[in-house]
Amino acid sequence: MDLHAWITQQVDETERIARNHQQPSPRWEYDHFVHEIRDLHNAGTVANVYLDGTAAHIEHNDPAAILRRCEADRRILAIHYAVEDGYFTACDGCGTAGICDDWVTENINDCPILLALAHAHGITDEILASLDRPTPPEPQPGDSRRLGLGDILATPPITTSQVPAALRGPRWKP
Repeated sequence: MDLHAWITQQVDETERIARNHQQPSPRWEYDHFVHEIRDLHNAGTVANVYLDGTAAHIEHNDPAAILRRCEADRRILAIHYAVEDGYFTACDGCGTAGICDDWVTENINDCPILLALAHAHGITDEILASLDRPTPPEPQPGDSRRLGLGDILATPPITTSQVPAALRGPRWKP
C-alpha cells in the first residue's frame, strides 16, 4: 500500500463514520444564551457546552461538514495519482518541469500535496516508513519502451529483394 492508497483508506473510514451519524437533514445550531447545541431536525438538545469554542467546534464538525471534507480529499486524490513512465512511479498531479520535462515528484510517496493530506488524516513517521514505495516495472529484454545499442544492431537489415518489378525504377539495385 502506497501513500495514495493509505489516504484513500482513511477517507473511506472517515466517510463511513460520518454517514453512520448523519441524520436525514442535519442542521445544528448553538444557543449562546443557554450554552446548548441543538439538533434543529429533531428539535432536541444534543449537548450542553460551557467551554468557549467547544460549541462552535461541535457545530462545525457535524457529519455534513465531514462529508464535504471527504469529497474535497477525493478530488485531490483524483488529481495526484501515480503514473508509471518506465523509469519512475511519479505523481501526475505535480507534473513535469524543465527542458527535459523531468517529473517534479518522481515517487508518489514524496508528493507534497499528498503528504499534507496524509498529515490531516493523522499519518505518523512510522506509518509513512512502513508504506510501500512504488517502483516502476523492470523493462523486459526487447521491450519497445527503451532500445539499447544491442537492440538496434540486432535488427535484421532491410532488403529490397522483395519489391515487386512494377515498383522498380530504371536504376534498380537489389
